[in-house]
Amino acid sequence: MSPKPYILPVIILSQFACTSLWFAGNAIVDELILRIGFGTELVGHMLSSVQFGFITGTLVFALLMIADRFSPSRIFMVCSILAALCNVVALSDELTKWILLLSRFGTGFFLAGIYPVGMKIAADYYEKGLGKALGFLVGALVLGAAFPYFISSTNWGSNPDIVIQVTSSISVLGGLTLWIFVPNGPYRKPSLQLKLRTGPELFKLLSFRKAALGYFGHMWELYAFWAFTPLAIQTYNEIHAETHSISLWTGTIIALGGLSCVLGGMWSQTIGSYKVAKTALAISGLLCIVSPLLFQINHVFFLMGWCFWGMAVTADSPQFSTLVAAAVPAKLKGTGLTLVNCIGFAISIASIQILSHLSTIINPKYLFTLLAIGPILGLISLRAKSS
Repeated sequence: MSPKPYILPVIILSQFACTSLWFAGNAIVDELILRIGFGTELVGHMLSSVQFGFITGTLVFALLMIADRFSPSRIFMVCSILAALCNVVALSDELTKWILLLSRFGTGFFLAGIYPVGMKIAADYYEKGLGKALGFLVGALVLGAAFPYFISSTNWGSNPDIVIQVTSSISVLGGLTLWIFVPNGPYRKPSLQLKLRTGPELFKLLSFRKAALGYFGHMWELYAFWAFTPLAIQTYNEIHAETHSISLWTGTIIALGGLSCVLGGMWSQTIGSYKVAKTALAISGLLCIVSPLLFQINHVFFLMGWCFWGMAVTADSPQFSTLVAAAVPAKLKGTGLTLVNCIGFAISIASIQILSHLSTIINPKYLFTLLAIGPILGLISLRAKSS
């Protein structure tokens, strides 16, 4: 029996609303730097705090098998409220560097009960066509990540507190909406017993291991690309004396990745998730390698190239998740997705911190070539999968 037609739209809108918290701090980083008197390295530290909180949360959720033992909708709702509460700490008059980083850590921790749990909910409803469903769902996450930048680029952006207030409010609304309208799915098979060795056992499955390795290569590139896209636009502006809006174009580049997730999900119904993931990873890896050339060309082609990169860098994400979900038993899908997310986001911290350090040493136009390491290794693992 097909799910009721409103189920997927509710999951998508709720995912969008809650994941808008992810980049809420980075979208107003200049104002936060002035408020707490910290340097520009705050950009990397803030996003890494969210990522570290997320991997800590996903590790806890995976070890305790939270998403497979308890109602995913209820977990989603509770975490959306707690993540929003952590987010509003940025409004404190007593804000310091460490309070800010701790609040971003807390936001990331509870996002572990939103992003992978949202995918688990979708998997519980869509046994067939999961690649398409996750394409829409991850697309919503990408749009959520872009949303704070769009707010920052409007007149509202002159008051950075509004970015925090809006993202926190819609997160709570999204969590409550999903809890009310999306009960446990028909394909949900709860695990009644806690098994702490589940994670290592999953990696013994060849199809799971190869899909996970491909995803890890993708994650080396993705969040570092997003985090340093503002620097890329700023660098281009300085080289060519342009005045492109950093917030508006960053939001646009990230948001286009949401569109590519949807298109990739639809394409996967024809050629399969494996081919979509492999193609997108190859394109984004190639753009990493040629990225220094983009800084030398006409501004129209620079922006078009970066927008195309923004699409390629995300299109594979839901398809890797589809491959992971297909590789594990139904009662362990939540744990498998959460575990892979945990490791993938840990890898993203490493790439963000490396680029953050190198951005003060080397010319920024060469910075993005280092991101090619992930796609190259990911493609090697995918080729091994098909052999």
